[in-house]
Amino acid sequence: MTFESLGLPEPVTRALADAGYDAPTTVQTAAIPPAIAGADLMVAAATGSGKTASFMLPALHRILAARGDATKRREKGSVYGPRVLVLTPTRELAIQIAKAAETYGRHVPGLRVATVVGGVPYGAQLKALRGPLDILISTPGRLLDHLQTGKAELGHVEMLVLDEADRMLDMGFIDDIRTIADHVPATRQTLMYSATFVGNVGNLARSLLRDPQKVEVASHTDTHANIEQRLHWADNGAHKNALLDHILTQRELEQALVFTSTQRDADWLADRLADMGHHVASLHGGHPQGRRNRVLQGLRDGRLKILVATDVAARGIDVRTISHVINYGLPMKPEDYVHRIGRTGRAGANGLAITLAERMDSGMIRRIQQFTTQSMPVTTIAGLEPKVQAPKMHAHAPGARPPGHAPRRGDARRPFEHRGNDAPAHAGARGNPFDRALPAREERRAPGWDERRAPARPGPSAFKPRGKPGQRPRPGSFPR
Repeated sequence: MTFESLGLPEPVTRALADAGYDAPTTVQTAAIPPAIAGADLMVAAATGSGKTASFMLPALHRILAARGDATKRREKGSVYGPRVLVLTPTRELAIQIAKAAETYGRHVPGLRVATVVGGVPYGAQLKALRGPLDILISTPGRLLDHLQTGKAELGHVEMLVLDEADRMLDMGFIDDIRTIADHVPATRQTLMYSATFVGNVGNLARSLLRDPQKVEVASHTDTHANIEQRLHWADNGAHKNALLDHILTQRELEQALVFTSTQRDADWLADRLADMGHHVASLHGGHPQGRRNRVLQGLRDGRLKILVATDVAARGIDVRTISHVINYGLPMKPEDYVHRIGRTGRAGANGLAITLAERMDSGMIRRIQQFTTQSMPVTTIAGLEPKVQAPKMHAHAPGARPPGHAPRRGDARRPFEHRGNDAPAHAGARGNPFDRALPAREERRAPGWDERRAPARPGPSAFKPRGKPGQRPRPGSFPR
């Protein structure tokens, strides 16, 4: 299969060739043809599977087709607002999608792409919204602000994309999404991407999409064959720190993404690692957007070897040189574990996902294993073995069957059948999971709710290493 065979126009396939992409991924092969044909889609795909291109390439096809039709061509200053609107849960993901649009659309003459996200000044966003736009990528909250002030015009949107819809609903954006959808023409095409389509996500899909096609190419139960998972039991905080220090000094480590549970932990751990001489910075929702952009750029260009982050970084970071993901603090939800480890092993590369857990974390470890239907292999480091007996875990992950046994009904649930964090292993949906999904309790939470257990410590607002070029930084030389 080639990109040309999917029906993509020559400017787009030429840009893909320039970027080094020679063949579509599974999700692209399944989603691009029906998207080009104008169908509404419900897509379940794993992170790192190429799902961004699966909706951005059809969007560019639509833009080129509209420009080729003289009767529909927009005259500058006569029609305002975007032709394609993409809603995402986080600023990082919005910026990543905008970069993908510019990469794939580099040969589209005069392509106009804008991002509207929180944490940045309104001026540049208002300027972009005043004129005609091809593609607008936005977080729901900031776009709703512009709608309420009359600065955003969505009356000419032809394609609406909801990326990581489950995450947006977890963050409390369901009402914002419905309000935004009400401002978009009913004749639009809608593409929705989510890890699950039951509960509130399923209800939202049924209300926004028209006779959608279902595309399922990956599940949260996938084995992540190119990502090795390890579990280290720690006796206490000091033992956990010793394990982390040993892992971060291994020669095979290229770049590491270390996850914490709170903003305060991220800042504290980054300070500690910087004092040890590591090239490190922290990243969380309490930082202004400008600083977050500079930190991510430092990670991409190799100035940073270690990034300490909360779950705000679990989605939207695409750096192929991240060789290790380390769960120093466990996620709030099992779904976030899958997104965390998906930050390594990108584009077919091999990765290592390590979880450092204390005895009090055993409940979340069980929930993660139940959600993924996989066991985390327990590993020890010579000289750093735990002295306290590790909690007894299932020989096989809850919901999984030993090799050679036939699966029970409901085992290895598909993404459209998962019923939430607390669903037992046998709670697979019966019949058509789209029609018989049990609605989940709607939870209204402010953006960043999972990081608000502790306030962020004020820190430097710029990512600027001190010292001469090539000189090893002094402890604390990278702002945390």
